[in-house]
Amino acid sequence: MLKADRVLLASHGTPGARAAECAALALAAPAATIFHLVVVPDLWKGMMGDDWLNNASTRAAYGRHVESQLAREIEEHRAALEREVHASGRRYELKVVLGEPSAALLEYAATLQPDCVVIGAPRPKGAPGLRSRMRVEKLAGALGAPLLVVPHPG
Repeated sequence: MLKADRVLLASHGTPGARAAECAALALAAPAATIFHLVVVPDLWKGMMGDDWLNNASTRAAYGRHVESQLAREIEEHRAALEREVHASGRRYELKVVLGEPSAALLEYAATLQPDCVVIGAPRPKGAPGLRSRMRVEKLAGALGAPLLVVPHPG
């Protein structure tokens, strides 16, 4: 089995992403670094509501609320994954970006030059939550490293 020294993991804490995290740890060599990428889909930029946010101060307060909620969720996920990675004797680095998920992953992979890239499979239809729209076919053709798409645990 492949043991990689530089594993790029795109994960955001959902059950499918957690399956990808387990696979990334299994693929990582004993002294590897897990490069954890969290992509906040750029659709969040438009989450300022509409008619009920009828003045600038209400829109700004709502924007701060959404940003703080996202930041808290990302921090909780980061802390849990970092503990798990460090407990396995590996190194951990986090990068959080706002953008289109596939493009953000390709851009980070180009600068990082990982040995492998690990992502979760798209969420099954009917499963609750936001679908991040990671374009697997786009990634497979453009990455310079092997891509592992881990099946959803459901």
